[in-house]
Amino acid sequence: MLILLALVASVAFVAVSYFGPLWAVSSVQVNGNAAVSREQVVQTLQVAEGTPLPRVDTDAAAARVAAIPKVASVRVQRVYPSTVRVTVEERVPVVFFDAADGTHLMDAEAVDFAVEPPPPGVVRMVVASPSFGNLETRAALSVLTALPGPLRSQVAQIDAPTISAVSLTLYDGRVVVWGSSEDTEYKASIALPLLTQPGQTYDVSSPDLPTIR
Repeated sequence: MLILLALVASVAFVAVSYFGPLWAVSSVQVNGNAAVSREQVVQTLQVAEGTPLPRVDTDAAAARVAAIPKVASVRVQRVYPSTVRVTVEERVPVVFFDAADGTHLMDAEAVDFAVEPPPPGVVRMVVASPSFGNLETRAALSVLTALPGPLRSQVAQIDAPTISAVSLTLYDGRVVVWGSSEDTEYKASIALPLLTQPGQTYDVSSPDLPTIR
């Protein structure tokens, strides 16, 4: 009899917890957001206040928030007794490109995620058809993201008319002819000391035979 009563009590407790107000959502905690507002995250989450916490579908909620263009990844957790925690990782702009509808921001994975002015330090990218599947876009991003900090900080623009003709334009107007995205680390080790020499165009596309013009 005691076992039966305990079982009934357990079932009743689970039922009350799942359907009742015992663990009702009363707050949403949003972490990691800067470009995306808390209000946008909460609205997109679509978890109503008062929803029993065990009934919150965290996977579905995360999928909704992940659809926000500026969000790279998201995790939604139940935090008992009454909180939903949302942790977002935002996309970081690496390059921008100009289009008919404005200036587009693109991250290191070639995701075009916003049309707005670029933050300071984001490099202008010039390719014929900037997009996720475009080979020239991929080549430009491959070179740019592999550059060491001392060289990367000097780059104002990256051009990739073809995948083997990448070039860097520095803030002071000098140009580094890079060639393909292969051997970027080696090319950078050649380019940095080369840039201490007078010149306008520095060609490291064949890093064993660099030239200055």
